[in-house]
Amino acid sequence: MGDQSALIEIMTGSHEGMQVEASNMLTGRLSADKIFQTGDIAWVLIGYDENNDIAFANMIDHYRIDKQVLLSAIFAVVTIIFSGFTGIRTLLSFVFSMLSIWKILIPAVLNGFNPLITTLIIGNILTVCTLLLVAGFCKKAYAAIISSIVCSLGTCLLAVFFGRLFNIHGAVLEGAESLLYAGFLNLNLTSIFQAGIYLASLGAILDLAIDISSALEEVARNTPGIAKHELMKSGLNIGKSVVGSQTTTLLFAYIGSYITILMVYMAQGTPIMNILNSKSMSAEILHALVGCIGLIFVSPLTSLVSTFMMCNGSTNTK
Repeated sequence: MGDQSALIEIMTGSHEGMQVEASNMLTGRLSADKIFQTGDIAWVLIGYDENNDIAFANMIDHYRIDKQVLLSAIFAVVTIIFSGFTGIRTLLSFVFSMLSIWKILIPAVLNGFNPLITTLIIGNILTVCTLLLVAGFCKKAYAAIISSIVCSLGTCLLAVFFGRLFNIHGAVLEGAESLLYAGFLNLNLTSIFQAGIYLASLGAILDLAIDISSALEEVARNTPGIAKHELMKSGLNIGKSVVGSQTTTLLFAYIGSYITILMVYMAQGTPIMNILNSKSMSAEILHALVGCIGLIFVSPLTSLVSTFMMCNGSTNTK
């Protein structure tokens, strides 16, 4: 508790090079507090008086933008080196998805648009654009798009149905109540929670869909004249292995983000029935299992759509 005082040197702006006393307010919360050491670079809020002189300086947090840029550059270089031109299209898809969520989805929901409908529209647009950018205009992309959209819609319906059945309010999301305190009292937090389940599973769904359709495209290209039932069987066999690993990956992702809460329950000796029945744990179970169900349906649907698109007795799958 209290505050930390430090002598700082301003590195940018009109007062660059000036040294002033700055304060770092401490709240007693490890998740929010930060302690600065000599030589650290901080992101600082500076206030000015009517004479444009510095009135106060508050150290907000450690400066991380340059490290984020470095990590982003490494990601881009590695992607391009290993994927070539496809890697460039992958990066375009990545940036487009981030900007769509940040500049379209979030502002639209804050302005009162229905969270579920808005997320479905933007999610489907992102699905189409992502798969076309990554795979190109070909049958494997079209098959993956169809199955991804259908399965993601099913996932959204499951999220709504079981969300109501579980009687879980959207306030269970971290920071949700802060939106209400910030003046957005018209927000439907429960719809935002359900839309988040759909959006979180969308990436895994389209990833699995393009994996299976790409594999079936190779089978169809290298086995001219293959029968439809044989290609369908190949898709189902491929899907069995991939679905198993994908659902486990999805489960690990959710558990990893929730591991500290599980540790708290275990440390307190909370009975397993209390843990499973708690609102927060029920929300995570809903999140994980609804996403996994959506993944499971991707395999047969993608196999079916790919079979009818690619198995035409021709080696040309474009």
